[in-house]
Amino acid sequence: MKVIKKFLWLFVILFLFSCQNQKKDINMPEQPVAEKVEKKLVTNGHERIDNYYWLNDREKPEVIDYLNAENAYAKAILKSTEAFQESLFEEMKSRIKKDDNSVPYKKNGYFYYTRYQKGKEYPIYCRKAESLENNEIIILDVNILAEGQSYCNVNSLDISPDNKIIAYGLDTVSRRQYNIHFLNLETGDKLVDIIKNTEGSVAWAKDNKTVFYSRKDPVTLRSYQIFKHILGTNTDDDIVVYQEDDETFDTYVYDTKDGEYIIIGSSSTMADEYRILKADNPNGEFKIFQERERGLEYGIGHYKNKFYIRTNYNALNFNIMYTSEEKTSKENWKDVKPYNNEVFTEGFDLLGDYLIVEQKIAGIGNLHVLNLSNDEKYDIKFDEEVFSAWISSNYDITSKLLRFAYTSLTTPTETYDFDLETQERTLLKQTEVLGDFNKENYESKRLYATAKDGTKIPLSIVYKKGTDIQSGQNPTIIYGYGSYGYSMDPYFSSIRLSLLDRGFVYAIAHIRGGQEMGRKWYEDGKLLNKKNTFTDFVDVSQYLIDEKLTSADKLFAWGGSAGGLLVGAVANMAPQLYKGIIAEVPFVDVVTTMLDESIPLTTGEFDEWGNPKDSVYYHYMLSYSPYDNVKAMDYPNMLVTTGLHDSQVQYFEPAKWVAKLRDMKTDNNQLLFHTNMEAGHGGASGRFRSLREYAMQYAFIFNLLDIKE
Repeated sequence: MKVIKKFLWLFVILFLFSCQNQKKDINMPEQPVAEKVEKKLVTNGHERIDNYYWLNDREKPEVIDYLNAENAYAKAILKSTEAFQESLFEEMKSRIKKDDNSVPYKKNGYFYYTRYQKGKEYPIYCRKAESLENNEIIILDVNILAEGQSYCNVNSLDISPDNKIIAYGLDTVSRRQYNIHFLNLETGDKLVDIIKNTEGSVAWAKDNKTVFYSRKDPVTLRSYQIFKHILGTNTDDDIVVYQEDDETFDTYVYDTKDGEYIIIGSSSTMADEYRILKADNPNGEFKIFQERERGLEYGIGHYKNKFYIRTNYNALNFNIMYTSEEKTSKENWKDVKPYNNEVFTEGFDLLGDYLIVEQKIAGIGNLHVLNLSNDEKYDIKFDEEVFSAWISSNYDITSKLLRFAYTSLTTPTETYDFDLETQERTLLKQTEVLGDFNKENYESKRLYATAKDGTKIPLSIVYKKGTDIQSGQNPTIIYGYGSYGYSMDPYFSSIRLSLLDRGFVYAIAHIRGGQEMGRKWYEDGKLLNKKNTFTDFVDVSQYLIDEKLTSADKLFAWGGSAGGLLVGAVANMAPQLYKGIIAEVPFVDVVTTMLDESIPLTTGEFDEWGNPKDSVYYHYMLSYSPYDNVKAMDYPNMLVTTGLHDSQVQYFEPAKWVAKLRDMKTDNNQLLFHTNMEAGHGGASGRFRSLREYAMQYAFIFNLLDIKE
């Protein structure tokens, strides 16, 4: 009997050894292994161990070595897809018109437009005086600025009131720290004035020589000071006209569309405060419009001696109000239109006697027009079930032509002029998709999943006609965000056609934390309600499987930034639902980041996530933070991306997360980590370079499904 037991144990050992060896692929490169260096973190009397805290310092050679090793590993795993990636890149690129112009808009006597030139990555900004028949004047060619740069982004072009000087913000690092440059448009000469470490934009005073701008804290990157600069003077002598000392607020400056006022804004998640100054008095003192109050949010515009205000004052879902120039505090605000709690007001514009409001009703957006002279009102009608429409470039405040844009999951972006009196619309341009694209070949729908608490969660789906969407066999990508009240409105993507044409269903989950269904939708997905965001996404994923739109072995979750937090949390909560996950620049180390106020954006986000110095918020955040909840279990295939210079989500969050996943996960599924060593939060700059990142991500998915072409 003892002999038999001995042989049984030997058999078990040999069997397990055999299975272990079968899991190893002799052609598979070795996975990078990050060194463990124990770091004790104690908060509210609770101790955590962070073995990968050392990855926080990008100045250490060993950190760069680790990132490079991960890049090399990802490249080796995807090596068999390289030809396919190149094919996908060319496929995506082939749909984009190489020589293309934006629709011109008129501002202060000039028509402005952007054009792209075949063979070039970056835009060329142009204008024509008075008539589109006149000669083109190139005001800024970003291709020239980008020469010799691995990254280049111009974020703002601000023209002086006399049309002679342009100010533009330039970032060549991808850290969103812009240097402001000035160019004389009459001579083509660059001014000696260079203002460093700013948001990139200026507000011009009417004297054509005074500008106001915001400066960032060099460590936290919080915009906290507003300066005044006079052209031709030393920028070191610029005067601080306002400093925001509350670290939960950012500050910024702009001029009103009619050019009459310079506005300094200070904003946090839960409050706003504005200061106003007549633009013809740049040396005057700014006056507070309405003092900040926690919970009072508002934004302002100006026209015909009145200020117009979008605000949640006595209006949970926001409303439009107005007041005089002399009496600007909230007790003087009056409703432009009666408040309707069923309507979520997103924004507004003013043209002549018309107020145009961007709004949502039951999650569907529309444009509402109100004639201020006679109170007549109407909605601009659209035909599709799932779409997005928004106010575009309307700089002539006296015009009765509204410029707006429209798109849907099947319709490339269209630009219209709409006559506010006759209600006639003129299509000015539809973004051209080259090749054999026909919008009639695709179909979109709005569906509703039921969350576990009974809440109906909208989702928008798109697929190619002829796809049997209830076969249970369709490869499907579900995309979500669900934070900051940012609504994931449906939009067209020519890149996405590379999925749809291969039989994919693409779904956008309109989960709580956004504002698709109004302000309460946001409130129910933040702070101590944050987990609703994650469970909504899980419930929508389960709905797609239950309704046989897809299956767990063909469903992929995709999210970026706070959406990366979403898919990271979901990976811990319901890994069995997904074949794979793509997490772009993911915010996954929630607790540690929110405890470090030196990290960019931290202090301004306490009202979004909570302040973990408070024990209640600490333990709640700890319960969902993806990094802190990695377990010894099976995870889906995962592709994680980041940028070394990311200012929004620091590269080390996904780096630590991947290192911990490698150490703890029990499966043999792919875990790939790619760091763009030359970019930040938005990825590669340029018109086409970013397509290579999409090609890699798509190839990762296709390879897992054995799609070869």
